[in-house]
Amino acid sequence: MPVLLTLSTTMGERPASDLGFLLHKHPERAQSFDVTAGRAHVYYPRADEHDCTAALLLETDPVELARQARQGGSWALGPYVNDRPYVASSLLAVALGRVFRTALAARCEARPELVTRAVPLRIELPAVPHGRDRELPRRLFEPLGWEVEHEVLHDPDRGETRYGRLTLRGEHTVSEALNQLYVLLPVLDDAKHYWVGQDEIDKLLRAGGAWLAGHPERELISGRYLVHARPLVDEALRRLTADEGTDHDDGTTETRPLAAQRRAAVLEVLRTTGARSVVDLGCGDGKLLRDLLDDTEFGEILGVDVSTRALRAAERTLRLERRSERENHRIRLRQSALTYTDSGLVGYDAAVLMEVIEHVDPERLAALEHAVFGHARPARVVLTTPNSEYNSHYPDLAGGMRHPDHRFEFDRAEFAEWTRRVARTHGYTATSSGIGEADRRLGQPTQLAVFTRNDLSERDATS
Repeated sequence: MPVLLTLSTTMGERPASDLGFLLHKHPERAQSFDVTAGRAHVYYPRADEHDCTAALLLETDPVELARQARQGGSWALGPYVNDRPYVASSLLAVALGRVFRTALAARCEARPELVTRAVPLRIELPAVPHGRDRELPRRLFEPLGWEVEHEVLHDPDRGETRYGRLTLRGEHTVSEALNQLYVLLPVLDDAKHYWVGQDEIDKLLRAGGAWLAGHPERELISGRYLVHARPLVDEALRRLTADEGTDHDDGTTETRPLAAQRRAAVLEVLRTTGARSVVDLGCGDGKLLRDLLDDTEFGEILGVDVSTRALRAAERTLRLERRSERENHRIRLRQSALTYTDSGLVGYDAAVLMEVIEHVDPERLAALEHAVFGHARPARVVLTTPNSEYNSHYPDLAGGMRHPDHRFEFDRAEFAEWTRRVARTHGYTATSSGIGEADRRLGQPTQLAVFTRNDLSERDATS
């Protein structure tokens, strides 16, 4: 039988068939796509107000599989006798990426409010390989918050096989679930049907960047995803853990660094809003720029900092000399002070101020507000800053602030008042949330605000 994956949801309070908006596949139509070594089909066995199930069916072409095997696919199975047409593998992961590309990128213009909403999901895969480790599916998916059912399949003549029926249940965003499957299906199989090179690191970090750094099996996942190519695995792990043990604003090294969580949250907002051109204001050593460049959804990227030393560090982080000509065309670096107007910053879909405003003297903050919100006026501004109330979790902070260069730090009430005033003054609408482990009394360590220009909101509402 062909390879099958089903994703089901009740969507909570909404009509369950709204899943079709997130997947960008209409529930009333069956659609087919050419994919690696075969054909993929998407259809909905059920789509009503209470329950919705989307199915991805992969039919492989044995002749094409054999041809690719002869050209150097990394899976060590015979080109003509193999299990590829029947089990979830890198073939299914590639089909997933091809068919649900927009959903993987967390974009949905029709229902943008759904993209970041965790909904009850049930994922079923009739046949996944686990080799000789029947507990592997649990070790991979349970740390991500899934309830895992894994039933080992038996052969009537040979007994227990190295395959199992996998069911996952949990509350996740659809994008999170798809990205986890995209990475972990080849990991379960421990093989890939195509040649793995340097660009595979970027795919791994793009799909796993929001959760892989803190996963207890991150070394196993990286090793299997990169077919145990040691130089690639070492580089992936280095980039995953680049923030650990460095000077974070909170003075700590978490299981998953707060700096990495901030970047993941900012990237999620940018992807959700569909931004194509992004300016990172106060880009520092360029880690967010690297993440943006690794994602081809962002066509124009500008990194801005007043410090030439920081811009040189960003160049080293980006390793532009090892990038393709197309990637180099997508990114620029620029020296500029954020407290002065700069016409070179006008016209971007989104601007990011990540851990920047607290480094500005309070009396100069109005100048930054005018330069960014009044003059540059990007369609959206994504801004993060520390929550000073959370600092009691870090008793060793010198001077009571996260970093010696901080000029101030807002508590939650101060930040709420500041965002309201800036939005009202400059014609934006602001929404706020938090990043990091939550304390019931003190909130979260990082505060996040997203400013949307009012004329954009009005245009979206009437379109």
